[in-house]
Amino acid sequence: MKRQLISSGSTFETEIGYSRAVVQGDWVFMSGTTGYDYETMTISETIEEQTEQCFKNIIAALAKADAQITDVVRVLYIVPNAEEFKLCWPILRKYFGESRPAATMISAGLADGRMKIEIEVTALKQKN
Repeated sequence: MKRQLISSGSTFETEIGYSRAVVQGDWVFMSGTTGYDYETMTISETIEEQTEQCFKNIIAALAKADAQITDVVRVLYIVPNAEEFKLCWPILRKYFGESRPAATMISAGLADGRMKIEIEVTALKQKN
């Protein structure tokens, strides 16, 4: 079973030594993903916009792994300010409302003070 490494193009991946995602068989293990927009090299000021961008980044990496957002079985949300998490709920429901993966939210500091959310997912590719 070949291991596939997926990159977002972030320089942090080579500087630190990690991959955006690792595919092993039908499993996709995705690193914590922030709301950083790699096309514009910017990050929004709001948690809502950052959450939307997190999902764009996650969906792009899942596509490289031949997987979809509906394949996600586990999700971890990390937010520096737990009080802001409720602002994300409509967006989380938009992406996970039907598939409803197992989930945990923790409040912790992130690598950059501008970051308001980080999302880590594990997916199991569905067989057609």
